[in-house]
Amino acid sequence: MSPLQQTIADRRRSTRPGSLAPSTPTIGLLAGSGRFPILFAEAARRQGLAVACVGIQYEASDELRELCTSFDIVSVARMGRMIRTFRRRGAKQIVMAGKVTKNVIYTPWRVVQLWPDLRTIQWWHRRSRADNRDDSLLLSVIAEFERDGMTFASALDYCPELLVKDGILTRRGPSDAERKDIEFGWLMAKEMGRLDVGQSVAVKEKATLAIEAIEGTDRCIERAGQLCRAGGWTLVKVAKPQQDMRFDVPTIGTTTIENLHKAGARVLAIEAGRTIVIDQPEVVALAERYGIAIIAVEDGFAA
Repeated sequence: MSPLQQTIADRRRSTRPGSLAPSTPTIGLLAGSGRFPILFAEAARRQGLAVACVGIQYEASDELRELCTSFDIVSVARMGRMIRTFRRRGAKQIVMAGKVTKNVIYTPWRVVQLWPDLRTIQWWHRRSRADNRDDSLLLSVIAEFERDGMTFASALDYCPELLVKDGILTRRGPSDAERKDIEFGWLMAKEMGRLDVGQSVAVKEKATLAIEAIEGTDRCIERAGQLCRAGGWTLVKVAKPQQDMRFDVPTIGTTTIENLHKAGARVLAIEAGRTIVIDQPEVVALAERYGIAIIAVEDGFAA
C-alpha cells in the first residue's frame, strides 16, 4: 500500500460513509483518450480520493467532468500549464492513463499547430539530443514534473483488477498451429518492445505480417489484414521487457476485437498480469461472437 493509499484508508475510518473529509487526499490524473482514465477515476472515487484531472485536448473524454473533483483541458504541448494546474488543485502525486496520439508531433508546421508554452520549449531544448522513443519521451516528461516536486505512480496501483489473469478467456482456445504462432510472435514482440518500437506483432505460419510502431495497435491490425487477405492470423501483444507500469501499459478493449474481426484475425494473445483489458466481460463476449480466441499467457508459452 502506497503512503497515499494508507492516508486514504485512515481517512475512511474517521469519515462518515458517503462523505469526504475536508482534507481528502488529492490524486492528479493526466488523461488521454479511451476508457482507462474513466475506470481509474471511478476506482479512485471508490477509494475516497479527490481526483484532479488534466485532460489532454482532443483526447480526454468529457465523461471525466462528472467523475473528477476538477477537470481542466490542456493542450498536449502546454506542459507548464499542466504543472501549474496540478499545483493549483493540490495534486502532488500524478498518474497517467489513456492514449495520446504521438504522431501529432510530426504534423506540418507543428510549432504553429501545437503552440507549445515556454516550459515545453525549454524541456524540448534540454532533451534535443535524446531520441523520441516512447520511454525516452515519457520518462523525460516525468522528470520535468519532478522538477516541481511532483511524483508519478501507476494508475494500476488503484485498479489492479484491470490486469488480465493467465488462461484462455474464450471457450475456444488456440489450435496447435496457432500456439506455435503465439510462441514465435512472443519472441518478435518482446524484441520490438526491448527496442521500444511497439508492443504488437501480427503473425501467420511463423511469418511476421506486421509490427506496431508509432501508428498504434489498431493501424497495425489494419495493415496485417491488408497483407493477409486469407485471414486466420494471430496478434501477439505484450509488455516491454523493461515495462514501466506508470505509462504505456499494453491495453485492449472492444475496439481491438472489432478491428481484429474486420482484419480477419483468429487469435489474440496477450501477456498475463501485464496487460489491461478494458470491460473484460464485453471483450470476451464480442470475441466469442466473432470466433476469435483470446489467451493470456506468461513467458510466451501458450499453455
